[in-house]
Amino acid sequence: MALDKPYQDVPGTTIFDAEQSRLGYHLNQFCMSLMKAENRARFKADERAYLDQWPMTEEQKQAVLARDLNWCIRLGGNIYFLAKIGATDGKSFQQMAGSMTGMTEEEYRDMMIAGGRSIEGNRVVGEDGDAQPHRQPQGKSQQKAGA
Repeated sequence: MALDKPYQDVPGTTIFDAEQSRLGYHLNQFCMSLMKAENRARFKADERAYLDQWPMTEEQKQAVLARDLNWCIRLGGNIYFLAKIGATDGKSFQQMAGSMTGMTEEEYRDMMIAGGRSIEGNRVVGEDGDAQPHRQPQGKSQQKAGA
């Protein structure tokens, strides 16, 4: 029986839960293998041959080859493991995050320095923007009604 997952309706968000962990187990194990210099060298020498040593799905392999981290995440990848691919390619986490948002590294850096993304669009479907109402400041009219 599938568990009720109310968090699945956050637009544009993939939650790394137990199901995602199972889905991406071999993908994430491949990523962890890149912590060893000899494995990084083997991967860089022949990426496809190295990937074929892992029981990943063909789609997972294609996502890695394309360096499409958002695709990898949808297929069970965890960003902390996927960062090993970026490090193998000589990319910083900031460069990787920028690529995942469609921004340049500089645009991403500037956005984060300015306080991060706007909350606009970060909503649970059907909640009119109050994804976490218990954390939202209460307006005067709401405070009086509750008093």
